[in-house]
Amino acid sequence: MTPSPSPDAVPPTAGPEGPVDPAGPRRPVDGAARVGPPDHADPVDSLILHTTDNGVSWLTLNRPEAMNALTPEQRERLIRRLADASSDPGVRAVVLTATGRGFCAGADLRGSPSSQERVAGDVARLIRDGAQRLITAVLDCEKPVIAAVNGTAAGLGAHLALACDLVLAAESARFLEVFVRRGLVPDGGGAYLLPRLIGPQRAKELMFFGDAVPAAEAARLGLVNRVVPDGELAKTAREWAERLATGPTRALALTKQLVNASLDTDRATAFAAEATAQEINMTTTDAQEGVAAFVARRTPAYRGR
Repeated sequence: MTPSPSPDAVPPTAGPEGPVDPAGPRRPVDGAARVGPPDHADPVDSLILHTTDNGVSWLTLNRPEAMNALTPEQRERLIRRLADASSDPGVRAVVLTATGRGFCAGADLRGSPSSQERVAGDVARLIRDGAQRLITAVLDCEKPVIAAVNGTAAGLGAHLALACDLVLAAESARFLEVFVRRGLVPDGGGAYLLPRLIGPQRAKELMFFGDAVPAAEAARLGLVNRVVPDGELAKTAREWAERLATGPTRALALTKQLVNASLDTDRATAFAAEATAQEINMTTTDAQEGVAAFVARRTPAYRGR
């Protein structure tokens, strides 16, 4: 067990819709403070806290008594929130974090059908429609997604963090490819993500042995961008996210698409995609503002359009 992080390891306090800064509400980049839909009758709202603050959508897993193991309902809510972030012009970055001492212990397997009740094809369908859809939602989100990993990230929980564009980890965090311990094959995109991050041999080592990887070692391997003291995790995540939220949002989305696609394409295809992305981006207001600001030797004011 890792030690419980400081309360500041996640956004400091939580209101009905999620994390709230004790300094008071902040003005989003594009207008007044907004929060997610007030579906108070839906109990999942208390398990996936949500707020939009200063152009940043905060998604906080809030089931600490279960180390934030994901139920199917939580998974579907996360997928929906990520899709909403893509389509909402007022959201320009996303932070995914959690409460308690665990980031996410993986999928909640309680309630799964027993092996006697399964029909051939059921497991593959469950993986495609469940864990893989969640990882795809992170990879395909059109806004930058930051994982603020406050504790143990195991199995699908580790892959959820590693699918994010940037990964911040508290010193007490650790990453665990737990599947082998249960006699299972990695799912949730693990065999796709890990070799691309750290190479096939390192990926096999983690998956074959299932040893916990402390945050500092994860950073050395290239799984994590930065490790910070537990009490500074929320502050650093906010700083990174708000910096992204003031950037050229469409250019960042196209850059994310280019980098992700480049891992699966040849040079000619990657170069063609790059040229097309630049052609598309030059039609945006932010690109025109960036060039004008450069010529005028002033700081650009990007609006996410």
